[in-house]
Amino acid sequence: MADMQALESIGRELIQLYGIVAPPIPIEQMLQHPHPDMWEEVDMNDFSSTFLNVSTPYSPRMSLSRVLARQIAKSPWGEQRGMSEDDERIIHSLARVIIMPADLITEINEASRTPQLISLHFEVPEEDARLRLEELGVRKR
Repeated sequence: MADMQALESIGRELIQLYGIVAPPIPIEQMLQHPHPDMWEEVDMNDFSSTFLNVSTPYSPRMSLSRVLARQIAKSPWGEQRGMSEDDERIIHSLARVIIMPADLITEINEASRTPQLISLHFEVPEEDARLRLEELGVRKR
């Protein structure tokens, strides 16, 4: 499943299921409190500090978003939506879709849709914000 439309659909469904209306996306809560028929609860104490990438501001949140994307991909819920955990590229794209939902990005003033401002608004590394804007076809500034 490499179709960005399918990934966006999964992202929209998650945002609706969790009732999220504004950033930052509560990745930790989503991992710890899955809806029925999704994935098993994830114990955050199982993660070592070395697991989390802390190279840039907000990078631990992206690490957790990738964990969530993997949980989704290997769950029956994700499999029903065509997900597979075999492709790291897809996992990374899904992680960006989840933590920076398209609907919440498009609510932001067009002039403010820069990697720097998206990074601050969604609490994600600037490089991931830039990649997400490219996925959405927003010009870099």
